[in-house]
Amino acid sequence: MSNYARRERLLLVDLLEAVGPDAPTLCTGWRTRDLAAHLVLRERRPDAAGGVFIKALAGRLARVHDEYAAKPYPELLELFRSGPPKVSLFGIPGADEAANTVEYYVHGEDVRRAQEDAQPRVLDPDFAELLWKRLARMAPLSGRRSPAGLVLRRPDGQTAVARKGAPVVTVTGEPGELLLFATGRQAHALVQVEGDPEAVAQVQKAELGM
Repeated sequence: MSNYARRERLLLVDLLEAVGPDAPTLCTGWRTRDLAAHLVLRERRPDAAGGVFIKALAGRLARVHDEYAAKPYPELLELFRSGPPKVSLFGIPGADEAANTVEYYVHGEDVRRAQEDAQPRVLDPDFAELLWKRLARMAPLSGRRSPAGLVLRRPDGQTAVARKGAPVVTVTGEPGELLLFATGRQAHALVQVEGDPEAVAQVQKAELGM
């Protein structure tokens, strides 16, 4: 079985290393050092990572994030490169692959597409198919805040409904691009968006994603 999570981890850490600690990302307010700190915190400090969803832990999340961000950048990257510790939830067999493949692909594009010389990444067919399957499952959650009906469509006609409703906005593109659109990177996804002009404009600005 292909370990796509491990591959995407290594590709991402290579990108982070290549652009340096102060390069821009598509994550609002974050430079690459901040993103790297987030990635390490997420798999090494579950006591703080919960602050993303639980307001009571938000202060702890911010403090721990800042502690990691203050580390020397090469040390921070090596922590991420080495993978989750055995005591981490992501250290459970299969958990890294299930939880992090999409996470690392998207964050890799957060780094890649924020650079001036950004070039679209060409995905191998098997990986594109995996991303599509993951996207089809997560689409209703990602599209729950869409202000209009939202359908994600591949060029071959396969579709995933992100939100039911009318009017309907249809977004057409390759799986990796649709994934970026559905996770809130609408302005940076190479897709075609069709539908009522007002609904399209609203969807383009909506807070999509988990």
